[in-house]
Amino acid sequence: MSSCFAYSPSLAQPSFANRNVQKPLHARAGLHDDGPVVAPAQEPEPEAEQKQASRHASVSTRLNTIFRTEGLSILLNNREDALRVRDLSAGYYASSEAPGHILPQISAFRSRLQRYGVTFQFTYKGEAMADVGGGISRGMDYVHELTLQTQFDLGRLFGLNGWTVHTLLMERVGREVSHDRVGDYNISLMEVYSLSGHSVAHLTDMYAQKSFLGNTVDLAFGRMALTHVFSTSPLLCSFMMTCSAPVAIKLDTGFSVYPKATWGGRVRLRPTRDTLLQMGAYNVSPLDEDISGWAWAGEKSTGLMLPVEFTWQPFLGPRRLPGHYVLGFAHDTTRYADNLGSVPAGTARAHAGEARDTFYLEADQMIYRKGGTNQMAGGYVLGGYIHNTPDVSVISDEFYIGSSLLGIIPYRPHDRFGVMYSYYQISPRTTEGQRLRMDAGLLPGGHANGAQTHAAVLEAYYGVPVYPGILVQPEFQYMMRPGETSHIPNAEVVGLKVIGTL
Repeated sequence: MSSCFAYSPSLAQPSFANRNVQKPLHARAGLHDDGPVVAPAQEPEPEAEQKQASRHASVSTRLNTIFRTEGLSILLNNREDALRVRDLSAGYYASSEAPGHILPQISAFRSRLQRYGVTFQFTYKGEAMADVGGGISRGMDYVHELTLQTQFDLGRLFGLNGWTVHTLLMERVGREVSHDRVGDYNISLMEVYSLSGHSVAHLTDMYAQKSFLGNTVDLAFGRMALTHVFSTSPLLCSFMMTCSAPVAIKLDTGFSVYPKATWGGRVRLRPTRDTLLQMGAYNVSPLDEDISGWAWAGEKSTGLMLPVEFTWQPFLGPRRLPGHYVLGFAHDTTRYADNLGSVPAGTARAHAGEARDTFYLEADQMIYRKGGTNQMAGGYVLGGYIHNTPDVSVISDEFYIGSSLLGIIPYRPHDRFGVMYSYYQISPRTTEGQRLRMDAGLLPGGHANGAQTHAAVLEAYYGVPVYPGILVQPEFQYMMRPGETSHIPNAEVVGLKVIGTL
């Protein structure tokens, strides 16, 4: 996070009994792994509160450290120790949703279900985007997403203490403005449509989770998306284009990106108070073989995706401003055809297929605090770089930089303003193959209208929580070189995103 984060030590599921607590990373995608949480030091909970909490939760919400020390943060001022003795619960949550529920009247029903080990959340997300200048045509497209997320505490249900099962069902319908109006088929400007298209009841998640060895190792396995925990963050998911992962990750067929799920598992560890390490193994299968998420028998496995990710989570300065610095690598064992494509034998080297590697750096750092001490109470700057094996990837390199700022308008303390610039480099091998085909009098292939090289997008939003459980977010996007060529005029796109949580 439904996808929408791998940034803090807390790895178990969040409690939704108290809606005043902000949702963690994957609230956007459902009741998923409680994403990374880094919090300033706080006073221990009173003993009475700890006992009360223990009576109402059989699943731990904290991952303990293996070594009771700091990692890289030891080089900083020792008064800026990131996490002290235990993992605290201040939220690093999906900032693209408003806190609370539209219908608080059913809170008693929620509480009764939770006592029996069942929590749920129903969410509507709608996006309407219009091309108002440039591109290939003027007009508006609309798409929406309905999600039902559930979490089952098997300790309360069946006495299997520490085990939880997570499921997520989704309906998506609509059209994509990038395809219809702007003229780009690689970069999706709308979050909801990307990677799935129409599906009435898509099964996105069905996996189990358990912590072991004194709550120092967290394991999850089943049907899940990689980007619940790899190469994502709640700040990225406040932008349409980068939720639930940067575009160069989304176009990597081996990277199962929300809402596409696959069979797999991941292990997460918290070596020190300021570091997080996670690794996984996931089946790779083409998206078009299981659009519904239910046709498991029809999926053809082409290989394994093996991601590993290391995160450093320091606090900087006297106000302990949190940061999240991520280094990731993923190896896809699938053998992919060279992007040079079908050309005369004399112009192409022999190529029997090649595995794909992905390397990424992602970082965000709070630069000021406002309105609280939790991880989202302030403004952030963020940036990242992604590199894919050029011979077998459409986008070989992506770079992005941006900011997400809280409360910049007086008397609007909970509004959030975001702006991001993203640059996309088409792989040289793809460009070369298109030029060779055009030189031979053929079409460049796919939806390309020429040899594709690069594109860039500027996105800005202003999110307003207008009512408990309702967020309204005006959007602006300016796409440079639609279709990754100079044949289509630069496009201006404006629109609105609305998120409602029942």
